Amino acid sequence: MDALYGYSLYFISLLTMGGIYAVLCLGLNVQWGFAGLFNAGIGGFFAIGAYVTALLTTAPSARHIGGFEINTLVAYGLSMLAAGLVAWGVGKVCLRLRSDYLAIATIGAAEVVRLIFKNETDYTNGPRGVSAIPKPFETLPEPWNHIAFLVIVLIAVAIAFWALQIAQRAPWGRVMTAIRENEPAVRAAGKDVEQFRMEGFVLGAMLMGLAGAFMAQYLKFVDPNLSDPLTATFLVWVMLVVGGSANNKGAVIGAVLIWTLWSASEIVTGRLPDEWAVRTAYARIFLIGLMLQVFLQKYPLGIFPEQRPRPPRSSRESA
Repeated sequence: MDALYGYSLYFISLLTMGGIYAVLCLGLNVQWGFAGLFNAGIGGFFAIGAYVTALLTTAPSARHIGGFEINTLVAYGLSMLAAGLVAWGVGKVCLRLRSDYLAIATIGAAEVVRLIFKNETDYTNGPRGVSAIPKPFETLPEPWNHIAFLVIVLIAVAIAFWALQIAQRAPWGRVMTAIRENEPAVRAAGKDVEQFRMEGFVLGAMLMGLAGAFMAQYLKFVDPNLSDPLTATFLVWVMLVVGGSANNKGAVIGAVLIWTLWSASEIVTGRLPDEWAVRTAYARIFLIGLMLQVFLQKYPLGIFPEQRPRPPRSSRESA
């Protein structure tokens, strides 16, 4: 019975982390899948959402600012707003760049965010981070407290998925796809390409900030390592590529699948000899890279390839 209870808690944890990464992956799908914006600084917006929630909801402390004990739902909204505002500032400078140049610029922006959180010890407690972050329903008995938080994350995934499905089929989504495929033609049609790109970049960053807020509450602790490029950027890109870029279903399924494989790889590397113990992180990266190659050989466009939305019936009839 104890083993069954332990497996149940592990399964709940797996789904919770998979859901958090699904929100993060949906944000990247807006930026890359919809708008074609190569954001390699995902961890920066992720960390902003986490720190804003942590500082707003924790009890007063002499180690960092905050202590406002703000309502959780309000903290979620403010975390998304903060990530969106930073994305707007970054976008004003960087969105004129393309492909690898934009990737380099966003990496730099994420590193600036990480260094601010690391060095502003009076405000963020520096490398020691912020602890004792309150988690919704944590006063409930186990395992109901974990299940309640999982439900919150799954509701957020469902709302984000539903909203993005509508947006993708709407004229806004079709314009975003057109910009990604043929920007000069969209400009010739009189559309404000820069404005659409900015909207996609900010919306994606807001979802990344929400994922960071969930992560802060789930771990009950944040520090600058939360924006580690391996788990906060590289892994998210793998999830989207495997699941299927520009497909919201692919973003969600890819996130849950790759996180499950990432967790399982820890079990595999944990059985390595002692002399390999210091190399387990590299072994896990190798395993994920190998699995990525296997998936792409079988599904070059992802498990769920992009599905172009059908035009309205009136347009088809006139054609």
